[in-house]
Amino acid sequence: MKTSSPVVLVIAPHPDDETLGCGGSILKWKEAGAAVHWLIVTTIEGVQGFEPSRAESRNLEIDRVAELYAFDGVHHCRLPAAQLDALTKGELVGAVSSVIRDVKPDTVLVPYRNDVHSDHAAVFDAAVSATKTFRAPFVGAIYAYETLSETNFLLRPDDPGFRPNLFEDITGYLDRKIAIMGEFEGEMGDFPFPRSEECLRALATLRGSQANCRAAEAFMILKEIR
Repeated sequence: MKTSSPVVLVIAPHPDDETLGCGGSILKWKEAGAAVHWLIVTTIEGVQGFEPSRAESRNLEIDRVAELYAFDGVHHCRLPAAQLDALTKGELVGAVSSVIRDVKPDTVLVPYRNDVHSDHAAVFDAAVSATKTFRAPFVGAIYAYETLSETNFLLRPDDPGFRPNLFEDITGYLDRKIAIMGEFEGEMGDFPFPRSEECLRALATLRGSQANCRAAEAFMILKEIR
Protein backbone atom coordinates (compact mmCIF):
# COMPACT_ATOMS: atom_id res chain seq x y z
CA MET A 1 0.00 0.00 0.00
CA LYS A 2 1.14 3.55 -0.70
CA THR A 3 2.67 5.33 2.25
CA SER A 4 1.47 8.84 1.34
CA SER A 5 -2.11 9.27 2.61
CA PRO A 6 -3.73 6.43 0.67
CA VAL A 7 -7.46 6.27 0.04
CA VAL A 8 -8.70 2.74 0.65
CA LEU A 9 -12.07 1.24 -0.27
CA VAL A 10 -12.94 -2.03 1.46
CA ILE A 11 -15.74 -3.76 -0.42
CA ALA A 12 -17.78 -6.11 1.77
CA PRO A 13 -20.56 -8.27 0.32
CA HIS A 14 -22.06 -8.38 3.84
CA PRO A 15 -21.25 -6.39 6.98
CA ASP A 16 -18.64 -8.44 8.88
CA ASP A 17 -16.71 -9.57 5.78
CA GLU A 18 -14.47 -6.51 6.10
CA THR A 19 -13.68 -7.39 9.73
CA LEU A 20 -13.00 -11.05 9.05
CA GLY A 21 -10.84 -10.28 6.04
CA CYS A 22 -8.94 -7.16 7.02
CA GLY A 23 -10.19 -5.75 10.31
CA GLY A 24 -6.74 -5.53 11.87
CA SER A 25 -5.34 -3.91 8.75
CA ILE A 26 -8.14 -1.33 8.69
CA LEU A 27 -7.28 -0.31 12.25
CA LYS A 28 -3.60 -0.10 11.37
CA TRP A 29 -4.17 1.85 8.16
CA LYS A 30 -6.43 4.34 9.94
CA GLU A 31 -3.82 4.84 12.66
CA ALA A 32 -1.23 5.51 9.96
CA GLY A 33 -3.39 8.27 8.47
CA ALA A 34 -5.11 6.52 5.58
CA ALA A 35 -8.62 7.46 4.53
CA VAL A 36 -10.58 4.20 4.66
CA HIS A 37 -14.06 3.78 3.22
CA TRP A 38 -16.46 0.88 3.75
CA LEU A 39 -18.77 -0.29 0.97
CA ILE A 40 -21.50 -2.70 2.09
CA VAL A 41 -23.06 -4.22 -1.00
CA THR A 42 -26.05 -6.07 0.45
CA THR A 43 -28.84 -5.46 2.91
CA ILE A 44 -31.28 -7.73 4.75
CA GLU A 45 -34.00 -5.06 4.71
CA GLY A 46 -37.06 -6.46 2.92
CA VAL A 47 -35.31 -9.78 2.29
CA GLN A 48 -37.37 -12.90 2.89
CA GLY A 49 -36.33 -14.74 6.05
CA PHE A 50 -35.29 -11.60 7.95
CA GLU A 51 -37.66 -9.84 10.33
CA PRO A 52 -37.82 -6.03 10.16
CA SER A 53 -36.55 -5.91 13.74
CA ARG A 54 -33.42 -7.82 12.73
CA ALA A 55 -32.79 -5.39 9.90
CA GLU A 56 -33.08 -2.50 12.36
CA SER A 57 -30.64 -4.09 14.80
CA ARG A 58 -28.22 -4.82 11.95
CA ASN A 59 -28.24 -1.14 11.00
CA LEU A 60 -27.36 -0.27 14.60
CA GLU A 61 -24.49 -2.79 14.48
CA ILE A 62 -23.20 -1.18 11.30
CA ASP A 63 -23.28 2.23 12.96
CA ARG A 64 -21.32 0.97 15.98
CA VAL A 65 -18.74 -0.81 13.84
CA ALA A 66 -18.30 2.24 11.62
CA GLU A 67 -17.60 4.32 14.71
CA LEU A 68 -15.11 1.81 16.11
CA TYR A 69 -13.15 1.79 12.86
CA ALA A 70 -13.56 5.55 12.39
CA PHE A 71 -14.29 5.01 8.71
CA ASP A 72 -14.05 8.10 6.52
CA GLY A 73 -17.19 7.00 4.71
CA VAL A 74 -19.77 4.22 4.82
CA HIS A 75 -21.47 3.45 1.52
CA HIS A 76 -24.39 1.14 0.72
CA CYS A 77 -25.58 -0.48 -2.48
CA ARG A 78 -28.59 -1.93 -0.59
CA LEU A 79 -28.92 -4.98 -2.83
CA PRO A 80 -30.69 -8.09 -1.48
CA ALA A 81 -28.43 -10.41 0.52
CA ALA A 82 -27.97 -13.95 -0.82
CA GLN A 83 -29.67 -12.92 -4.06
CA LEU A 84 -26.95 -11.11 -5.99
CA ASP A 85 -26.70 -13.91 -8.54
CA ALA A 86 -30.32 -13.16 -9.48
CA LEU A 87 -29.46 -9.59 -10.51
CA THR A 88 -28.17 -8.59 -13.90
CA LYS A 89 -24.45 -7.96 -14.16
CA GLY A 90 -25.21 -4.39 -15.17
CA GLU A 91 -27.19 -3.69 -11.98
CA LEU A 92 -24.41 -4.90 -9.72
CA VAL A 93 -21.55 -3.32 -11.66
CA GLY A 94 -23.44 -0.05 -11.84
CA ALA A 95 -24.04 0.06 -8.08
CA VAL A 96 -20.40 -0.70 -7.23
CA SER A 97 -19.06 1.64 -9.94
CA SER A 98 -21.06 4.55 -8.57
CA VAL A 99 -19.33 4.30 -5.19
CA ILE A 100 -15.90 3.81 -6.72
CA ARG A 101 -16.34 6.94 -8.85
CA ASP A 102 -17.40 8.94 -5.77
CA VAL A 103 -14.62 7.73 -3.46
CA LYS A 104 -11.82 7.54 -6.06
CA PRO A 105 -9.72 5.09 -4.03
CA ASP A 106 -6.18 4.22 -4.99
CA THR A 107 -6.46 0.88 -3.16
CA VAL A 108 -9.43 -1.50 -3.31
CA LEU A 109 -10.00 -4.61 -1.17
CA VAL A 110 -12.30 -7.34 -2.51
CA PRO A 111 -13.39 -10.81 -1.37
CA TYR A 112 -11.69 -13.86 -2.87
CA ARG A 113 -13.36 -14.84 -6.17
CA ASN A 114 -13.94 -18.50 -5.32
CA ASP A 115 -15.40 -18.18 -1.83
CA VAL A 116 -18.29 -20.60 -1.38
CA HIS A 117 -20.86 -17.79 -0.94
CA SER A 118 -22.29 -16.79 -4.29
CA ASP A 119 -22.56 -13.14 -3.16
CA HIS A 120 -18.77 -13.02 -2.78
CA ALA A 121 -18.21 -14.22 -6.33
CA ALA A 122 -20.73 -11.74 -7.70
CA VAL A 123 -19.16 -8.83 -5.79
CA PHE A 124 -15.66 -9.79 -6.91
CA ASP A 125 -16.72 -9.87 -10.56
CA ALA A 126 -18.50 -6.53 -10.26
CA ALA A 127 -15.52 -4.90 -8.54
CA VAL A 128 -13.09 -6.15 -11.17
CA SER A 129 -15.32 -4.82 -13.92
CA ALA A 130 -15.78 -1.48 -12.14
CA THR A 131 -12.02 -1.00 -11.62
CA LYS A 132 -10.89 -1.50 -15.20
CA THR A 133 -8.21 1.08 -15.94
CA PHE A 134 -10.33 2.99 -18.46
CA ARG A 135 -13.17 3.22 -15.91
CA ALA A 136 -11.16 3.90 -12.76
CA PRO A 137 -7.61 5.00 -13.69
CA PHE A 138 -7.04 6.22 -10.11
CA VAL A 139 -7.11 2.65 -8.72
CA GLY A 140 -3.51 1.51 -8.48
CA ALA A 141 -3.88 -1.56 -6.28
CA ILE A 142 -6.48 -4.30 -5.84
CA TYR A 143 -6.07 -6.93 -3.13
CA ALA A 144 -8.26 -9.95 -2.34
CA TYR A 145 -8.86 -10.85 1.30
CA GLU A 146 -9.83 -14.18 2.84
CA THR A 147 -13.04 -14.69 4.82
CA LEU A 148 -13.29 -17.39 7.46
CA SER A 149 -16.26 -19.73 6.81
CA GLU A 150 -16.27 -18.81 3.10
CA THR A 151 -12.72 -18.95 1.72
CA ASN A 152 -11.64 -21.95 3.77
CA PHE A 153 -14.64 -24.09 2.77
CA LEU A 154 -13.87 -24.00 -0.93
CA LEU A 155 -14.20 -27.52 -2.35
CA ARG A 156 -13.43 -26.97 -6.02
CA PRO A 157 -10.74 -29.32 -7.34
CA ASP A 158 -10.06 -26.98 -10.25
CA ASP A 159 -9.14 -24.08 -7.96
CA PRO A 160 -5.72 -23.88 -6.27
CA GLY A 161 -7.21 -22.03 -3.30
CA PHE A 162 -6.34 -18.77 -1.60
CA ARG A 163 -2.58 -18.29 -2.03
CA PRO A 164 -1.48 -15.11 -0.27
CA ASN A 165 1.45 -13.11 -1.54
CA LEU A 166 0.99 -10.04 0.67
CA PHE A 167 0.89 -9.92 4.47
CA GLU A 168 -0.01 -7.12 6.87
CA ASP A 169 1.45 -7.33 10.37
CA ILE A 170 -1.50 -6.78 12.73
CA THR A 171 0.36 -7.47 15.97
CA GLY A 172 -1.30 -5.22 18.52
CA TYR A 173 -4.57 -4.96 16.57
CA LEU A 174 -5.94 -8.49 16.78
CA ASP A 175 -7.79 -8.08 20.08
CA ARG A 176 -9.61 -5.01 18.75
CA LYS A 177 -10.49 -6.82 15.55
CA ILE A 178 -12.05 -9.67 17.51
CA ALA A 179 -13.93 -7.25 19.76
CA ILE A 180 -15.36 -5.48 16.70
CA MET A 181 -16.38 -8.82 15.20
CA GLY A 182 -18.35 -9.43 18.38
CA GLU A 183 -20.55 -6.42 17.57
CA PHE A 184 -22.27 -8.45 14.84
CA GLU A 185 -25.05 -10.37 16.57
CA GLY A 186 -25.10 -14.08 15.80
CA GLU A 187 -22.02 -14.05 13.57
CA MET A 188 -19.60 -15.45 16.15
CA GLY A 189 -19.92 -18.93 17.66
CA ASP A 190 -18.12 -21.44 19.84
CA PHE A 191 -15.20 -23.42 18.48
CA PRO A 192 -15.07 -25.36 16.17
CA PHE A 193 -17.42 -22.90 14.48
CA PRO A 194 -15.17 -21.14 11.91
CA ARG A 195 -16.14 -17.66 13.03
CA SER A 196 -15.02 -18.20 16.61
CA GLU A 197 -12.40 -16.32 18.58
CA GLU A 198 -10.16 -19.39 18.52
CA CYS A 199 -10.32 -19.60 14.72
CA LEU A 200 -9.73 -15.89 14.21
CA ARG A 201 -6.66 -16.09 16.44
CA ALA A 202 -5.46 -19.30 14.80
CA LEU A 203 -5.63 -17.83 11.31
CA ALA A 204 -3.84 -14.66 12.42
CA THR A 205 -1.15 -16.80 14.06
CA LEU A 206 -0.74 -18.95 10.94
CA ARG A 207 -0.42 -15.91 8.69
CA GLY A 208 1.92 -14.36 11.23
CA SER A 209 4.16 -17.41 11.10
CA GLN A 210 4.35 -17.01 7.32
CA ALA A 211 5.27 -13.33 7.68
CA ASN A 212 7.60 -13.60 10.70
CA CYS A 213 5.37 -11.71 13.11
CA ARG A 214 2.96 -12.52 15.94
CA ALA A 215 -0.23 -11.94 13.94
CA ALA A 216 -0.99 -11.07 10.34
CA GLU A 217 -3.70 -10.79 7.72
CA ALA A 218 -3.07 -12.18 4.27
CA PHE A 219 -4.01 -10.93 0.82
CA MET A 220 -3.60 -11.85 -2.81
CA ILE A 221 -2.23 -9.09 -5.01
CA LEU A 222 -4.47 -8.83 -8.06
CA LYS A 223 -3.13 -5.53 -9.33
CA GLU A 224 -0.42 -3.20 -8.12
CA ILE A 225 0.95 -0.26 -10.08
CA ARG A 226 4.14 1.31 -8.78
